[in-house]
Amino acid sequence: MNFKKVMGGIALFFVLQGVEAQPFSPVDYVNPLIGTQSKYELSNGNTYPAIAMPWGMNFWTPQTGNMGDGWVYTYTADKIKGFKQTHQPSPWNNDYGQFSIMPTTGEPVFDQEKRASWFSHKAEIVKPYFYSVYLADYDVTTELTPTERGAAFRFTFPRTEQANIVIDAFDKGSYIKVIPGENKIIGYNTRNSGGVPDNFKNYFVIVFDRAFDFKSAVKSGAINSNLLELEDDHAGAIVGFKNLKRGEEVIARVASSFISFEQAELNLKEVKGKTFDEIAEAGKAKWNEVLGRVEVKDSDADRLKTFYSCLYRSTLFPRDFSEIDAQGNRIHYSPYNGKVLPGEMFTDTGFWDTFRSLFPMLNLLYPEMNDRMQAGLVNAYKESGFLPEWASPGHRESMIGNNSAAVVADAFITGRKGYDANLLWEAVQHGANQSHPKISATGRFGYKVYNQLGYIPTDQNINQNVARTLEYSYNDWSIYQFGKALGRPASEIEVYAKRAVNYKHLFDAETKLMRGKKSDGTFITPFAPSAWSKEYTEGNAWHWSFCVFHDPQGLIDLMGGKQAFNAMLDTVFVIPSYEGMKSRSMIHEMREMQVMNMGQYAHGNQPIQHMPYLYNYAAEPWKSQYWVRKIMDNLYLPTPDGYCGDEDNGQTSAWYVFSALGFYPVAPGSGEYVLGSPQFESVKLNLQNGNVVEIDAKNQYKNNVYVNQVKVDGKIYTKNFFRYKDLMKGAKIQFDMSEKPNKNRGIKDDDAPYSFSKMKL
Repeated sequence: MNFKKVMGGIALFFVLQGVEAQPFSPVDYVNPLIGTQSKYELSNGNTYPAIAMPWGMNFWTPQTGNMGDGWVYTYTADKIKGFKQTHQPSPWNNDYGQFSIMPTTGEPVFDQEKRASWFSHKAEIVKPYFYSVYLADYDVTTELTPTERGAAFRFTFPRTEQANIVIDAFDKGSYIKVIPGENKIIGYNTRNSGGVPDNFKNYFVIVFDRAFDFKSAVKSGAINSNLLELEDDHAGAIVGFKNLKRGEEVIARVASSFISFEQAELNLKEVKGKTFDEIAEAGKAKWNEVLGRVEVKDSDADRLKTFYSCLYRSTLFPRDFSEIDAQGNRIHYSPYNGKVLPGEMFTDTGFWDTFRSLFPMLNLLYPEMNDRMQAGLVNAYKESGFLPEWASPGHRESMIGNNSAAVVADAFITGRKGYDANLLWEAVQHGANQSHPKISATGRFGYKVYNQLGYIPTDQNINQNVARTLEYSYNDWSIYQFGKALGRPASEIEVYAKRAVNYKHLFDAETKLMRGKKSDGTFITPFAPSAWSKEYTEGNAWHWSFCVFHDPQGLIDLMGGKQAFNAMLDTVFVIPSYEGMKSRSMIHEMREMQVMNMGQYAHGNQPIQHMPYLYNYAAEPWKSQYWVRKIMDNLYLPTPDGYCGDEDNGQTSAWYVFSALGFYPVAPGSGEYVLGSPQFESVKLNLQNGNVVEIDAKNQYKNNVYVNQVKVDGKIYTKNFFRYKDLMKGAKIQFDMSEKPNKNRGIKDDDAPYSFSKMKL
């Protein structure tokens, strides 16, 4: 099959049209361009089209931005400068392990601006496993298809006297060597944005299917046909082919390694001996296998596109950083100590984001992957002395909290296996009582004063003190849950149970919000709840005051009971978005909240994403149903501006995946999912253990957002949560949807989900 002839005509889910001509192919719904209409000032996702395998080591993307620009591809751009191997988790963290390939015709040119070509989305095909675009300035069609550590390119040229392929190894230190006798180019790049040891290199190898008629190395922009090997700040190469006929193709097979050139050659086996179309077909099959864990049936094609695009984003990160050696063993270059070591390694994820729903989604749908990821965390601890909090590829100075504890605890509690859980117990205790000597985001910054006072005060030169206190409190509960599940003695774990209620120290009874407090125990004044002040992380008191994931009942009690608690939740959506906008210089998270017109609710940032589900704890679950559906319907679209803030390595996508199913993990580590409002008519979860969860929603219409009744395996179910262990056995869940709320369902005390306060009574 020739993908360039047929990809544009793929039909979506033929069964919906009554034509049972194709098997279910969920990858055909995926639009990798969702979120690419973004910029520094306003994020609609801040994504790029990741042409990649699920959790693949290497991604590829068309490059519209300049070398070093975190906004590597923007939907509004009209020129492509190359096709880039990338490991970028977000524009804010930028990239590493990067180089680009670009076809041209005519006189060889290397400069990124001069070689750039106009293109149109109308002549662009974008699939997770296949990308094609017409480069108008050269009359060249470029196609690429990836494997985990490699890729194949197919360049279709016009009739031309000189066809060229530019290899740009990028600046900040790179090497190139042209090997004409093997139709090969090798090189390495060292450009990175931090988080790497001193010996970091990304080695690459490119093999063409024909001999070079022209060859040259490029040294800092200067093309030299007499030079075939060089090391420079900015190295590159250009190879050429003479007198091609129209429609003539050039195939390039590419692979890279963080270990060595020899390992890059081994990784090249992923694309050796296979045609371009065979690689693309295998890629499509792999994506359908992964996405097919969830089978959705629905009459709204746009919702299906949104769902499977979000599921695609949720299965990209964290990336597999391991490679397979000549003996078939899994090994990795350590981004922590620079050594080549045996075993697993995963990276490019920030637990501040992804502990919330991305990792719980893995435990539900892809547990075999999180088994491996936990083994990778064991290795990260061995190699650096800490668990990572934001890894890209090693420890990065980004965000706050000690949420590796939540990731580790939820994994073990949901049955992850095949790794040294006792070593991770050592790791979480160490991380809770230490701060990394160089990276304040790793371990616990301010742990001494937190352990002493039970909170981080405002007068100790530790910014984001309220946010840190709240996260550490939840993290301590996570450690307690992990230790309890491991069977650790009470004398060892009770300290974490006591710290789990430290959030209470910052509750201000006057405002019913979490407020900064000095070392002497007095609250700071003045206090403006809507101000995006330094006590909070990318938010304000309205966002952070509900970050008591593990103990909503404790928060309900502090606020004066269920009625008062629900009134505070209601208030979030009522206070005008412009309140607090002048409290600091504008950041994109503020603008994104403002333009969404949902009051102080800022779904584009993580701290408040669980908040709509909290009505389930206070006997008004229908309000959760209303707001969750409104968020899904209004803030998620299958378009280039389809997100309402940073997508953040699968977290914002995984929120939608869970919510569309009808439930969400408010407190990872509790073993429960809190009910919302399912968006689809019918869903089947094909669990890894062979069991199936069937979710049907009767009377599922756009305005029927309320849950009138729930049945599980044919029996009336009144609780506002499902348990992980019950779903793992397989289940038939039936929601009966209604246009009006059922205010008698889910209102009893024992209908409420888990809260730590209730367990400690």
